[in-house]
Amino acid sequence: MFGLTTTLAVLFILCILAVCIFEFANGFHDTANAVATVIYTGSLKPTYAVVWSGFLNFAGLMYSSVIGYKVAMGIISLLPLSDLVMLSTGESVSLVMGMMLSGILWNIGTWYLGIPCSSSHTMIGSILGVGLVFFWLHGGDGVNWSKATDIGLSLLISPLFGFSLTILLMYILRRIVKERKNIFKEPEPGSKPPIWIRAILITTCSLVSFFHGSNDGQKGVGLMLIILITFMPLQFALSEKFDVDQSLASLDKIELALTAEYKADLLIKTKEVRTALEGFKEAKLNALISDKDLKEITIKVRTQLSKISKRLETDIKSKTFAENPDNVKIIKDELKKYKTSTESVPWWVTIMIALCLGLGTMIGWKRIAVTIGEKIGKRHMTYAEGATAELTAAATIGVSTAFGLPVSTTHVLSSGVAGAMTASKGVKNLQPGTIKSIALAWVLTLPVTIILSGVIYYLLQLIPR
Repeated sequence: MFGLTTTLAVLFILCILAVCIFEFANGFHDTANAVATVIYTGSLKPTYAVVWSGFLNFAGLMYSSVIGYKVAMGIISLLPLSDLVMLSTGESVSLVMGMMLSGILWNIGTWYLGIPCSSSHTMIGSILGVGLVFFWLHGGDGVNWSKATDIGLSLLISPLFGFSLTILLMYILRRIVKERKNIFKEPEPGSKPPIWIRAILITTCSLVSFFHGSNDGQKGVGLMLIILITFMPLQFALSEKFDVDQSLASLDKIELALTAEYKADLLIKTKEVRTALEGFKEAKLNALISDKDLKEITIKVRTQLSKISKRLETDIKSKTFAENPDNVKIIKDELKKYKTSTESVPWWVTIMIALCLGLGTMIGWKRIAVTIGEKIGKRHMTYAEGATAELTAAATIGVSTAFGLPVSTTHVLSSGVAGAMTASKGVKNLQPGTIKSIALAWVLTLPVTIILSGVIYYLLQLIPR
């Protein structure tokens, strides 16, 4: 398999299986949030709701293969791949298993207790934990704290945004729909909502499921790529269609545009890219080069292409270029080719993660759905509360995916439900015990998973091989 020895192939399969289990658990843990509102408002029967949600989770991740994998690439950038590929096989497996086992244990543990907990927080904490221990053991870069800070802010702000926006939407809905008082009342047992509100509830549930697949599914893709690049950088660090001569030609055009823009500082950066590309070209022609050296050079090319792409995109967005649209267009066109080389995802990875996420959605959803539907507020959820909470969640997740930021579906939707309940009858309408449990899980997830993944990684790498 991909030129791996039997032992290495078995370990590789175990790591792949761990990612699939994590994403499967993510499905039944997170997507219960999407179906809770349509089930508890009587809009859809549970069986139809979870199957439909599972299908849309699958479709959401498949759609990511069209629009790009910004979230997945953000996950990859948290760890120093250039250092990871140089680890021994045993330590690579220890790092990956530490990261995956901690995420699986925390996800399943909180699911069993029926506590809505963020799979995004869980995964980020697990990555940070192994990154910190790696830094302690080997030095180097350890964790990309700049990217970790961006992700952390996204995870922190999104629940507050969800809570506030849902209160605002409830206020607007009350002003607009004055004559339909029944949508603001607790529904009678066994009754179905009016056809128009039912259509809205099913639509918002569909959107949350779809965007959950596109956002959370990409996290699974990112984890899978970390494993593939760590084990087999020569095969997966760059696209199989990567052409070094084409990359050098693109660099020539970018440098001409930068020269016309008097960007001396960026031209210094492009020289580093050129050195990496020329070194890669020379290495591929050298039949005597060792796999270790070739791995190092391959990762260097990936790192340099990613760095220059990010820097140029940042400068273009901040409008630091002169007002010459032709130069900007040239740079943008050539950067697309670089992204094709460094942000390539094998088709089978997308399908595997999408299947795990979609199937997981259809199993084990009830524990979390009961908490969302019955235990956040002191009474049954109204039609208006369900619709506004789902609409807020769908909008927040969709925008976050567009910007390449991972966001917690669990926290956005549960905070949206809390916001809707608060908008109806104030804070007294919330169940303090449930809110405390959710808040405690929100606070504890990062430190617990950081410690857990770090400890597992450290202990596993001590095992003699």
